Amino acid sequence: MKALILSGGKGKRLRPFTYTGAKQLVPVANKPILWYGIESIVAAGIRDIGIVISPETGEEVKAKTGNGDRFGADIQYILQSEPLGLAHAVAIAQQFLQDSPFLLFLGDTLLQSPLEPLLTKFQQQQLDSLLLLCEVNDPRAFGVAKIDENGKLVQMLEKPKDPPSNLALVGVYFFNTSIHAAIASIHPSARGELEITDAIQYLIDTNKKVEVSMLQGWWLDTGRKDDILSANQIILDDLLTSQNLGEVDSTSSISGRVQIGIGSKIINSKIRGPVIIGANCHIEQAYVGPYTSVSDHVTIIDTEIEHSVILNDTVITDIHQRIVDSLIGQRVSMKVSPKRPQALRFMLGDDSQVEIM
Repeated sequence: MKALILSGGKGKRLRPFTYTGAKQLVPVANKPILWYGIESIVAAGIRDIGIVISPETGEEVKAKTGNGDRFGADIQYILQSEPLGLAHAVAIAQQFLQDSPFLLFLGDTLLQSPLEPLLTKFQQQQLDSLLLLCEVNDPRAFGVAKIDENGKLVQMLEKPKDPPSNLALVGVYFFNTSIHAAIASIHPSARGELEITDAIQYLIDTNKKVEVSMLQGWWLDTGRKDDILSANQIILDDLLTSQNLGEVDSTSSISGRVQIGIGSKIINSKIRGPVIIGANCHIEQAYVGPYTSVSDHVTIIDTEIEHSVILNDTVITDIHQRIVDSLIGQRVSMKVSPKRPQALRFMLGDDSQVEIM
């Protein structure tokens, strides 16, 4: 059994972040989103993993994620020169997949539930495909499944304007080798992509064994800023444990579950968890409130911030109004000018510089 993770695409919904980096590497609780998926796959017992990358961000994905040693996996990288669809990504990965059944996993997906029960069902029932579904409020942005009164999957549609149900594909698919013939038999859609939903429909139409499972637990599609913040909140709630590897002076107050990385200094500040602070940070005369993730080498001075994600090497000083609901990129510089607005709300890409007027 192999796994194929899709970590390409242009990440248009997360711009300006994705002008300079892969959306799958945006950290949630100081860990790249992509890594949660890898860890979940390895926990299910799958260690032979291919990651499909794009020309724009592939080298960054390779550099940060490596060959799989840190996860107990063997990772190979497959270049998709253009984002021509999920089925196209499977097609170009055939040399890696060969004759193995495989898990197809979208790299910007976060799941609470383990993958092992799905893998067991797929193998024990000798299925051609097993799809994970979730009820959503607005399915128009997803692949959508239509199921008959007997619970049988009868139709798959990609981002339909008039959805036949509210059952969305979660981004977790199990396939055996029959999917390759299905992909070879379909044509690009109106948007110029080889759609995995069309390939699944081919399996259905040719009487292959295609089953569905309903999602248990939460699922997060981290394609937008607010999705990242929601994911950060859920992960901090569910997984964060208290740990202090830094220095906290006697004038500072730490409450709730707070994790502080090695080399970080907290001076005359209040930290109220759940909060994670990376390594070698400097926080002074500041308030860092719940559901905030601070990456490595970040400086926060005389500033209040909560429910936000701050990436590495950013400096925030003398912002005298509370920053909330913000996603702040790498190497950002934020400082105050003589005049200031009454409210602050940010989405800042890498290398930004901001002066508050």
